[in-house]
Amino acid sequence: QIQLVDSGGASVQSGGSLRLSCATSGFTFSRNCMAWFRQGPGKEREAVAVTDAVSRTSYATSVQGRFTISRDNAKSMLYLQMNSLKSEDTGMYYCALVGCDDYTGGVLPRRGHVARWGQGTQVTVSS
Repeated sequence: QIQLVDSGGASVQSGGSLRLSCATSGFTFSRNCMAWFRQGPGKEREAVAVTDAVSRTSYATSVQGRFTISRDNAKSMLYLQMNSLKSEDTGMYYCALVGCDDYTGGVLPRRGHVARWGQGTQVTVSS
């Protein structure tokens, strides 16, 4: 069956960096669109980055220039490199298998696009 296992979350100081990983199995990773969502305290879960099957990417305005989503199709792995972290980046981060769409120009998937979630990994940024 389809499995997504998130890891890499931690507590860091403002300005620090983290790399999240998502190990996947049970589907043809290279042919699918993948995304990272986050849910801050008291906030809705929302996408922060998405990559399609040919590694085109799109980012939320709030993370543009600081976060980089990438994929290793040979290993069926998804990553999120997060630099210059801010306190407002605090939240639970979820890897997601999403239906493909035209994710360009800042367009991001919505929760309705999600076919499967990872279990989440906590990122806490302290100032």
